[in-house]
Amino acid sequence: MANYYQKELETMPRQELEEMQLQKLKQQVRHVYQNVPYYRAKMEEKGVSPDDIQSLSDIAKLPFLTKNDLREAYPYGLLGAPLSQCVRIQSTSGTTGKRVVAFYTQHDIDLWEDCCARALVAAGCTSEDVVQVCYGYGLFTGGAGMHGGAHRVGALTLPMSSGNTERQLQFMQDLSSTMICCTPSYAEYLIESMKEQGITPQDTTLKAGIFGAEPWTEEMRHEIEESLHINAYDIYGLTEISGPGVAFECQAKSGMHICEDHFLVEVIDPDTGEVKPKGEPGEIVFTCLDKEAFPLLRYRTRDIAVIKYEPCSCGRTHVRMSKPMGRSDDMLIIRGVNVFPSQIEAVLLTEGYCANYQIVVDRVNHTDTLDVYVELPPERFSDTIKNLSALENALASAIRTMLGIGAKVHLVAPKTIARSEGKAVRVIDKRKLH
Repeated sequence: MANYYQKELETMPRQELEEMQLQKLKQQVRHVYQNVPYYRAKMEEKGVSPDDIQSLSDIAKLPFLTKNDLREAYPYGLLGAPLSQCVRIQSTSGTTGKRVVAFYTQHDIDLWEDCCARALVAAGCTSEDVVQVCYGYGLFTGGAGMHGGAHRVGALTLPMSSGNTERQLQFMQDLSSTMICCTPSYAEYLIESMKEQGITPQDTTLKAGIFGAEPWTEEMRHEIEESLHINAYDIYGLTEISGPGVAFECQAKSGMHICEDHFLVEVIDPDTGEVKPKGEPGEIVFTCLDKEAFPLLRYRTRDIAVIKYEPCSCGRTHVRMSKPMGRSDDMLIIRGVNVFPSQIEAVLLTEGYCANYQIVVDRVNHTDTLDVYVELPPERFSDTIKNLSALENALASAIRTMLGIGAKVHLVAPKTIARSEGKAVRVIDKRKLH
């Protein structure tokens, strides 16, 4: 039995859906052209105007937006609504310290929460459920999105945020949580903690979980499902586009339905920018069809995925995207946080001690680890152990300030890090994510 939050929209015939998309696209391009000078300049440079958009395929005439544009336009350059109409920001880290700040009108938040509600209902949520939200709150979109979605459904919402595992497990049992929303690695950490405390799946009333914000495998899904006796569902989103709920799994678990009435998806060749034939893997590009405050057109996500067009057994007509199979840039997702090696490099260069460095990411006891190995110039390496330890701590603190997550810094002797014939191997990711 399929579960829908907005059945008419989620099961709309393709022709009607595409007609709706075209009308929204025309309006949105005109809205952006008139209200976002930054993007209008890009359109003019490409010789395109709103009148050129007469079909969905005409979207290929528009210029792309990238993370670099968001950095250049920070903070207000891509704002599409008067600041007096904006009611909230959410934020994620940028590539070199400037954060990505996304703005929302109340209308934008309503649409976002509807998308998250769709995800929850698709996973079996009703107003009878108790939803434990363990994604981070604050600037991170995870907590806010799923919290709002659970409210839309009318479920009792536990705004737990991340961490404080003992309290998580206590509330899970005392308040009879039926659904949990968190990163898959945190779910595995909760499972570990339950085993340590002698808590069995029979001691909880959990039935389903929605896990996202970081890559995870089918093996992880099976482990979580078997350990908690629940159904585990994937969810996809990014702060720039709204947050979680851009796409979500239904009970068929065969790809994540994109909320196509709000987001127009394209798949492009990451090298040429050309639109790929249907069914081929490529870089996912999203256009916001009805966002007011931060209406991004043709935003390059850098996520590589496949779009599935064949009908889904759940009855939804919106296309499905596979789990991202990798990225066309060097971004890492560590503990749910976007991390660019260039951010770490910026810290090391600012401190002036970095001759060579290497970043090693791993997953230990279901938690991502981040180690940064830094070669010191010969004149610095002769410092006392005390001085070197103080420098390690200072660098670790600076990296935490930049990224928002902790890293372990290891100062090593000159020429310790292996050299490469070609491009320097700056990042080693030991996590088994595929």
